[in-house]
Amino acid sequence: MPYRPHMTQARCAPTFTVDARNEHGETVPTAIAAERPLTLYVDKREIVTLMTLGGDPEALALGYLRNQRLVERLEDIVAVQADWDVAAVAVTTRNGLADLDGRMEKRTVTTGCGQGTVFGALMDDIENIRLRDDVSLNESVYYQLIDNVRRHDTVYKQAGAVHGCALAHGADILMFVEDVGRHNAVDAIAGRMWLDAIDGSDKIFYTTGRLTSEMVIKCAQMQIPVLVSRSGLTQMGYDIAQKTGITMIGRATGKHYLLFAGAHRFVK
Repeated sequence: MPYRPHMTQARCAPTFTVDARNEHGETVPTAIAAERPLTLYVDKREIVTLMTLGGDPEALALGYLRNQRLVERLEDIVAVQADWDVAAVAVTTRNGLADLDGRMEKRTVTTGCGQGTVFGALMDDIENIRLRDDVSLNESVYYQLIDNVRRHDTVYKQAGAVHGCALAHGADILMFVEDVGRHNAVDAIAGRMWLDAIDGSDKIFYTTGRLTSEMVIKCAQMQIPVLVSRSGLTQMGYDIAQKTGITMIGRATGKHYLLFAGAHRFVK
């Protein structure tokens, strides 16, 4: 079994029901998406406050630390304890975080919903990322994956106002996470992959959100070679996809798609 730190399981309901009035003046009980602040502490030091549905705060914290390159190895983490009474998740490490002050000095507020933040010189490491080129995605498999995503039971169908991300192997959805910000959803998936020792090098990442620089960097760090979005992309996201060699597909709805980068992996 892969190593796991001591962890709580502080899941929250992803929706609330409130009364709304429709166009006929009728009162209609309506599901709305939850939104909760979750402050991340590492060794009693405040790192960041994330706005989240609260579906998996422990995995979110782990994925955030992994994707920000603040913690290199899961074995360096002793415990992850979330407590919604104080709206916080506390991570305890074995030996502290090296050069935390230096990494936190350089922050870039990204275009992520709720303002994602990238620490340190992640952009400087892009040239060192190597993704597998012996992985391919057949068009028919891609269509089946999009159909499987469409059929998936989601918070969005109940309440809207959230982004969804999926990790897939071929057309099979391995995990699907929704949150109020797409960067939170990808971090939660990264955390689960870390906990379960899942190799991303032959996987596909799907998101309902736009493909910004932050999204592309995070997928590249997770070693995932194929990135699919229902939405569009930014110029910086496109440039990073070109540099890292990620296969990037945008505007993926029904039978429509636009292949922007990494065409060598896509087989019609």
